[in-house]
Amino acid sequence: MTGDERLPSCFEVSELLSASVAAVASAASSLVEAVGLASSPPPVCVHQRLVSLWSGRSIHPVGWELPPIWDAVAGDYRTRDGWIKLHTNLAHHRRAALLVLGVAPDRGLVARAVADWDAEALETAIVDANGVAAAMRSRDEWLRHPQGVAVATEPLIAWDAGRPGSLRSWGGTRDRPLAGLRVLDLTRVIAGPVATRTLAGLGATVLRIDPPDWEEANVVPDVTLGKRCAHLQLDTSEGKASLERLLADADVLVHGYRPGALDGLGLGAEARQRLNPHLIEATLDAYGWTGPWAGRRGFDSLVQMSCGIAEAGMTWSSRTEPTPLPVQALDHATGYLMAAATLAALCKGARGNGIGSARLSLARTGDLLARHPATITGTLGLRPEQADLSPITERTPWGDGRRLRPPFDVQGTTIAWDSPATELGATQATWSD
Repeated sequence: MTGDERLPSCFEVSELLSASVAAVASAASSLVEAVGLASSPPPVCVHQRLVSLWSGRSIHPVGWELPPIWDAVAGDYRTRDGWIKLHTNLAHHRRAALLVLGVAPDRGLVARAVADWDAEALETAIVDANGVAAAMRSRDEWLRHPQGVAVATEPLIAWDAGRPGSLRSWGGTRDRPLAGLRVLDLTRVIAGPVATRTLAGLGATVLRIDPPDWEEANVVPDVTLGKRCAHLQLDTSEGKASLERLLADADVLVHGYRPGALDGLGLGAEARQRLNPHLIEATLDAYGWTGPWAGRRGFDSLVQMSCGIAEAGMTWSSRTEPTPLPVQALDHATGYLMAAATLAALCKGARGNGIGSARLSLARTGDLLARHPATITGTLGLRPEQADLSPITERTPWGDGRRLRPPFDVQGTTIAWDSPATELGATQATWSD
């Protein structure tokens, strides 16, 4: 581990992020040895400053700007008895919140409407309307909450029982150990895309699939690095048939569908195994895989509100409003842990120990972080220096940019991306051009 700079937080945010990246580096090193590309696992190094910078944003535009992270309505609002966060970046989530509140998309109108509600009642009403929101809870309140109790009993990485089988030989090299490995990416926003971006950095062929009308303009330039991106309408027979063909030829599936969502498409676990008995899966959700909220939609910022992190930050900083982590650390750490789990499953399969799949959640990662109060005050800002950036100019559809240097090294292996960031739907839904 190099560097001792830390992000300012009441929790060990930089330590969590660095440990998650270290898990990736260690698993990649083990895989190099397991597939016979080295006689022993090569040494690894994690650069803590770069890890923290990657957890902000990895691309730095030259002559253009990334869109704002939040839409005009999203944010924290006072209720009669506390605080609530509205997450309205997606149009259908914004419509749901505004429908419940009965107002137009204006922050002043929203604030006045929210002030007439109790936080948990409004949270429930918006979730029931298929929106997303989170009342601010203290850590003690979360640990007494049925979902907090359930999450605390789940493992950080939950492995299935596994099944016999062998892996397809994908033809990796010492320099690019995942070259030729096919990763089907059915994830959104940050955590899952961070996992697949990391695998692409080791040489994997990553194909991301989105609905035709999906857009994430504020994160796409950051997370589509090294990937092919295609559109499929999965609720049509043609779209489902295309997805089935892709699944049949994939080595790894990474998805962020809530429990049971793929079953609704006729692609439950048994169907996926019939299509491809050698498929390794890494899956995440927001609030955990057991308990009353197992199927609840959520995002990093909402989980921070729910599980006591934002309230702890408020107390620690002596502020009077919810204070989240300095970066979306639950997303990034969970993403890296998903990549590490994928590499570990590949390592297991390469050694002839069967096919395994893993499940993770933002809430369980948050539980891990919340158990580790900071012992050293962080001071690192998120403004990179020239030495932090790759000297190579990245040509993207939005303009030129400079990408941060990789946050870890595996001796003898090149961590690099074979293509620049791209727009969603820019390629065909096939494994090759």
